[in-house]
Amino acid sequence: MNWTITYYNESIQNEILGLSAGFLARYIRYTDRMEVYGPDLGMPHTRAMGDGLFELRLKAAEGIARIFYCTIIGKKIVMLHQFTKKTNKTPPRELVLARRRLKEVRDAHS
Repeated sequence: MNWTITYYNESIQNEILGLSAGFLARYIRYTDRMEVYGPDLGMPHTRAMGDGLFELRLKAAEGIARIFYCTIIGKKIVMLHQFTKKTNKTPPRELVLARRRLKEVRDAHS
């Protein structure tokens, strides 16, 4: 059985699908692989952030973007939050938001 990509909400889906062409091409390529092979593609494409949170690492001519996601029972991958990186370190507020959404998704599916 293949994995299914879902989104935290419609706004996140629209943000991700509204990314610039380079980011979107990589997002589609990586998520196609995730649907077949599962959520952990390994570095440099994905990275575990701890406690069930993962990041999809997108690099393109436009810069660097990150999409946080988690998995839930039934082979579902839920895209939680996306942002474009402006520094080498992930801003704490982006991580806090992703972890809050992770908790909401877990609470809704437990």
